[in-house]
Amino acid sequence: MAAREINLKDAINAVSDVVQNRPRPLRDFDQIYMKTGDMVMQSELVARWAKGKRLAFIGDGDAISVCVALLQARRIFDEGPSHITVFDFDERICGAATRFADHEGITSLESRLYNCADAFPSDMIGQFDCFYTNPPWGASNAGESVKVFMERGFEATGYAGEGLVVIADDHDREWPQHVLAQAQRFALDRDQFVQKMQSKMHLYHLDDDPDLRSCNLFFKALPIKPVPVESKPLEKERLANFYGKGQPLKIRYVRERKRVDYGKAHDEEYAIEPMEA
Repeated sequence: MAAREINLKDAINAVSDVVQNRPRPLRDFDQIYMKTGDMVMQSELVARWAKGKRLAFIGDGDAISVCVALLQARRIFDEGPSHITVFDFDERICGAATRFADHEGITSLESRLYNCADAFPSDMIGQFDCFYTNPPWGASNAGESVKVFMERGFEATGYAGEGLVVIADDHDREWPQHVLAQAQRFALDRDQFVQKMQSKMHLYHLDDDPDLRSCNLFFKALPIKPVPVESKPLEKERLANFYGKGQPLKIRYVRERKRVDYGKAHDEEYAIEPMEA
């Protein structure tokens, strides 16, 4: 049976609720958010791709995880993952996902504070059918940051599932092509192959490079007997230039100082000047 067409207005309004209530991006850590129209399309794609599966998000600044869960909970989507777990080192992102789940009564969405420089949690290895990641795109480290997030995704699936990796895609620039090649080589060396690629799919709120797009790169494990998976912390050399030239990965977590209602202006942002009597 063909999937029913979604109500686009309802979908846009739901994603708008997510956008309105997610934390502001930290550009120093490559939190550059996808544009809203592309988020709607990406959320529908992910919901169908991961239908009935346990899905791990290895980082999720865009909040695609929340969009997928919310659109399914509001019955705008009639299918989606059976469970979603978000792993992110930004406590604000984890907190936003938790608040959405609590507010909407979504029991299939949870978050876990986690830094990809650390070994993947042992109780989570192999517990997922698929993973999704939109990692730092690796322009300054030959794609090493992409490989790190992919590696954690492979560990989440026990090297026996599927993955969707979102990375830069530009046919006229050299570095995105090199990173794409590195990502595919890295996967093949770990018995994961490219199922398909959807080129130049997404645009971002990126002031200094507004035309840079990203692609969807789908991986799947080869049908071979799985072996026990052991996750390890990253070697120091893999942390260099993680977020750009001269910007290594050197923080453990981004902590949320206080609960913030992201849908309203912060009182630190404005001052009231009363009318004269």
